[in-house]
Amino acid sequence: MKARLALVALVAVLLLHAGAALAQSPAANYPNRPVRVIVPWPPGGGTDIFARAIAQKLQESLGQPFPVENRPGVAGNLGATLVAKAAPDGYTIVIATITLATNPALYKTLEFDATKDLAGITLIAGVPHMLVVNPSLPVHNVKELIALARQKPGKLTYASAGVGSPFQIAAELFKQSAGVNILHVPYKGGGPAVADVIGDHVDMTFANLMAVLPQARAGQVRALGVTSAKRSPAAPDVPTIAEQGLPGYDFTSWFGALAPAGTPQPIIDKLNAEIVKALKTPEISKQLSSQGADLVASTPQAFDAYLKSETAKWSKVIKSAGIQAN
Repeated sequence: MKARLALVALVAVLLLHAGAALAQSPAANYPNRPVRVIVPWPPGGGTDIFARAIAQKLQESLGQPFPVENRPGVAGNLGATLVAKAAPDGYTIVIATITLATNPALYKTLEFDATKDLAGITLIAGVPHMLVVNPSLPVHNVKELIALARQKPGKLTYASAGVGSPFQIAAELFKQSAGVNILHVPYKGGGPAVADVIGDHVDMTFANLMAVLPQARAGQVRALGVTSAKRSPAAPDVPTIAEQGLPGYDFTSWFGALAPAGTPQPIIDKLNAEIVKALKTPEISKQLSSQGADLVASTPQAFDAYLKSETAKWSKVIKSAGIQAN
């Protein structure tokens, strides 16, 4: 009888301590006030659209407002800096893009190190680009383009959305992989770059897949390949660049959610679970696919590792190409 009483008392003590520990857990009452969602790009873009859809779902599931704040500037650096320097309490997060990995090599000085000052919540999705040429260019696939570029070194031209833009980095990776010399012509945005390929002022560009797909289907440009490692479900008939003679070629833009480094892991895990759940809802899945994005929904640890590998990968490409944004 004494042994049973002792056992009951021990269980009661353990339950009491477990309850106290749960109450003291940073995630137990999180969130109990609004959570700022920083978008380091202007309103209306792909990042902003995804952020607002996710924020709405988080508000519904967690019962607190998730107001979205657009803090554009310096290729996403201003908004990301704000979050990197915010209190690590889970009440400020950022929906960022691949520029987190490319900017360290593009800019001589940054106020933060994304791999050290930010903690991954989840990699949201990957977005491929598409290599398109003006229909007058006498090439119909990547192998023919490479052969023509080797015959005319420095004579072919490619348009980008600006120095240091994903368009340029995708093109420079292509040039390095194929060993060709193609002249860069920077524009102030992706729209003007594509427009001048259509107008036959430049030969080619690497554009956002969904942005240029209508023009490709209308015959205004010729699609030669997608930049991702696998074919895009949005354009399954367009082969990857990798399968056309450049194995290993892979340029995929991405979106991800991050918090300040030092944010308690239970809060990171809670946000991860809720964002992943939101991403898998029919409406957000449809929104992602309509933009040519492939859902990833990773763990926090996998996103941290991916960000480090992406930063190292693009640093080599950018430094080799001599690209400098400032």
